[in-house]
Amino acid sequence: MRHDLVIRNGQLIDGTGAPGVHGDLAIDGDTITAVGDVDGQGVREIDAAGHAVTPGFVDIHTHLDAQIGWDPYLTPVSWHGVTTALLGNCGVTFAPVRPNDADTLANMMETVEDIPADAILGGLPWNWEGYDGYLDAIEGLDPAINVAGLVGHCAVRFYVMGDRAVDEQPTEAEITRMAEVVAESIRGGAVGFSTSRIIGHRLPDGRDVPGTHAAHEELVAIAEAVKGVGGGLMQNVLNLSGDFDGELELIRKQAEATGDRVLFSITAGNSDGSGRLFTDRIAQFRADGLDVNGVAIPRGSGFVSGLSATMPWTEGSWKELAEKDLAGRLAAIRDSDFAARLVSDARGDRGFFAHTPKFWLGDGEVPNYVFDEESDLETLSKRAGEEPAETFLRLSRDSDGKTLFCMRLFNPNLRAVADLISLGDVLPGLGDAGAHVGQVMDAGWCSFVLSHWVRDEGLFSVEEAVRRMSSAPARILGANDRGVLAPGKKADVNVIDLGRVSERMPEYVHDFPGGAGRFVQKGRGFRATICNGVPILENDEHLGARSGRVLRS
Repeated sequence: MRHDLVIRNGQLIDGTGAPGVHGDLAIDGDTITAVGDVDGQGVREIDAAGHAVTPGFVDIHTHLDAQIGWDPYLTPVSWHGVTTALLGNCGVTFAPVRPNDADTLANMMETVEDIPADAILGGLPWNWEGYDGYLDAIEGLDPAINVAGLVGHCAVRFYVMGDRAVDEQPTEAEITRMAEVVAESIRGGAVGFSTSRIIGHRLPDGRDVPGTHAAHEELVAIAEAVKGVGGGLMQNVLNLSGDFDGELELIRKQAEATGDRVLFSITAGNSDGSGRLFTDRIAQFRADGLDVNGVAIPRGSGFVSGLSATMPWTEGSWKELAEKDLAGRLAAIRDSDFAARLVSDARGDRGFFAHTPKFWLGDGEVPNYVFDEESDLETLSKRAGEEPAETFLRLSRDSDGKTLFCMRLFNPNLRAVADLISLGDVLPGLGDAGAHVGQVMDAGWCSFVLSHWVRDEGLFSVEEAVRRMSSAPARILGANDRGVLAPGKKADVNVIDLGRVSERMPEYVHDFPGGAGRFVQKGRGFRATICNGVPILENDEHLGARSGRVLRS
């Protein structure tokens, strides 16, 4: 028998958590047709000896809604084994939208997710009103990987309430209409609904985005509408700095109303054991029969700082430095008098980042995300007999502006992170790909899980790690034909060198429409990635194929 593609001699990690086995895998068309001992040859064959063969990974928290318009390869996630990405998280989406309201949604996405509004408006066709039309439009963009979408609370509120959506609570009739719009969106292909209650997601005029202060009754009515059309995912970003118990009670209400999947974003605190604050509550939800799940960044995170991006200090001459392009910044820090002013101004800086811990990502190909004392800027400067700003400037000069630091804001304690993601219902992810593009870079989280938590720390077996990045998020997404290596499943597959896999150092590039900049981060150790039976990446580089699909509810 002849097959379209055969992957030979790999360690098959099937995505269920079962022990890996040595064998082959055959693909015909877009479907896996044989697993184990494969008879016959392939039109194309990949030798996977010494490599793991896994399902394609599923990223359930991205903001690639805009980027898909000008980057059909959906980088960086497609460099890290992701073959399916969920758009529309955090309530900010581009549908439904009334005629002439595109500017409103684009400007909101710019302030919430740091995506230039001009790029949003120019990169997408904006030829839709309902969610089904939006999915039709992105289907026409021929993405390299699969995408699915959530309909967002902000867009739904604007669509139903107009500008009243920002500061007012809806009438009963408006709640009913919002629930109907969400139901229509799911019938049109959305896989669920998303909302954000976090303080800090704001409109250009400084007001909180629509839905931030929505009453529980509004969200329960929407959840009931989701149940009425056969179910769907309810995705949440909660205001956990406020009414902690009340926000988690809202999760319970949603889960009870839908009888279906509920997902919310979480992080660990600074103290040992802080990760269990959430895992204990999720475990109780699960014991009560509720399908509640968490998603968390699997490492420390924050603003990426360097001469090409966010400055670690912001006052005085640092503000003057930030207004220059990279060439101008390099010239400025090589001027001894200006550099002395920078050092002096850093001493008295009272800006947001002045006292935020800053960790050097190193000078190798692979960034150091452990964030231990050895990479702390304060420690580095003391050992060099310098002030922190002097060390920052010296490393920037020596690297021609390429050296990077992480100003750590989230998950400061890796022991607490380990506790947080050890629960099987808290999945690694939350990379925010497509958002905050000039500020953070967490899209390589899959590679970090395999390199740090599996290879270096042994927190998970490789089989369990792969399950948490494939079949588990595929189930939450509702993509039950993906995430497992088995005959009849869709052929989204990775071939990975587990001894070599890692994130590469972030780079700042200018590839947005109009030349705007963003961080990207390539992966290492990906022998091949296959989406719907078509190889899209080989030896860490894209092949040019665009075989992704829009996955509808």
